This record gives sequence, C-alpha cells and structure tokens, in this order.
Amino acid sequence: MRKKILLVTACLILLCGCGQNPIDAKFDSEINTFCESVSAIGARMDAIEVDAEESSIRYAASDLLSCLDELEVEFMKFSHIDFPEEFDYLEDMADEAGQYMTEAAASYHRAYEDGYHREMEEYARENYTRACRRVTVILALLRGEDIENLQQ
Repeated sequence: MRKKILLVTACLILLCGCGQNPIDAKFDSEINTFCESVSAIGARMDAIEVDAEESSIRYAASDLLSCLDELEVEFMKFSHIDFPEEFDYLEDMADEAGQYMTEAAASYHRAYEDGYHREMEEYARENYTRACRRVTVILALLRGEDIENLQQ
C-alpha cells in the first residue's frame, strides 16, 4: 500500500509543482487542495507503526481506518470537481475514483473491525488501487503526459 501512496503522492506533488497550466484558477486551486490533502494523509499512513502486541495492532488498524476515511472524503470532493470544458472527459474517471475509494474504505473497515478478514482486505486493496490508478491517470493527462508510459 505504501508504494501506491508514494506513487500517488509523487504524481500529486508533480502536478502541484507545475508552473503555468491551461486550467482556470478555481480548478487549479481545487486540484492543488486535493494534492496537498492526499499527500498529508499519505504521509500519516506511512508513519503508522505496528508492534507485535495486540493493542498496537488495534491502534494501528484504527489509525489506518481513520486515514482511509479521510481519503474517502478527499476522493469524493475530487469526484465533484467541475472540470474545465477541455478536460470534462475526465469527470467520469474522477467519479469512478471516488466510488472505488468509498468501496475501499468500507471494505477495509469490514476487513479489520471484527477480527481480520484476509479476503475482504484483498478486495479493499484492489478498490484502493483502482482509485489511485484513476487519479494517477487523470493527473498525467492534465499534465499532458502519455499515459501509456505509466507503471502498472
């Protein structure tokens, strides 16, 4: 999961660091806010430490679920951004990213709250990956990059 967070964070930072771009100021501000929020949440997720003790595992799971809930909120905000006309073809993909993150967060809760359920965690991870992948593609397209070169 850390690799995906780092990948998304790197993409978000690249978009935020771009100089001039053809996107209007409101859209640019919304994208930058999303980038900053997701980056901060990702850093907190990466900082979660787990010891072998059961209480540490419970706290780590609680912290992770809290971060995932925050990611869900940010992805849903992202899915409601009004893309400028030249990028409106990306709105459906943004909606999908929000839906996948919503399903990921809910599935992670089901995977960890009443004991550990490996199959549900795998399902949650797949949805999380799909959400992140869509955001990565959207950000690459906004930067004018060729998405065929993105890592799988």
